Amino acid sequence: MSEHALDVGLADFPQQVLEESKRRPVVVDFWRRGRAVQVAQAHSGKTRREYGGKFLLAKINSDDNQELAARYGVRGIPSVKAFIDGEPVDEFRVRCRKAKCAPFSIA
Repeated sequence: MSEHALDVGLADFPQQVLEESKRRPVVVDFWRRGRAVQVAQAHSGKTRREYGGKFLLAKINSDDNQELAARYGVRGIPSVKAFIDGEPVDEFRVRCRKAKCAPFSIA
């Protein structure tokens, strides 16, 4: 991936999401196999370049990490959540166009 986007699982979630969100916002994209393009990833390349690493995109495969999905109330896919200071602070659960998601995108 890159220094601003990575795949995360149960073992590294505390460090990569909770601890990292104390330094910069972390946008977590819960996805699953068999679905179309991951929501956050669809707009993330350009958004990450525009924001120059001011946030981290963490992608979590919900099939492989059901405990994390349950812990954070993921009831459907796609589900995207923002973490700041170790806590979820915002989310959206539907596919959206960049213009609609922009306020969420750590603007």
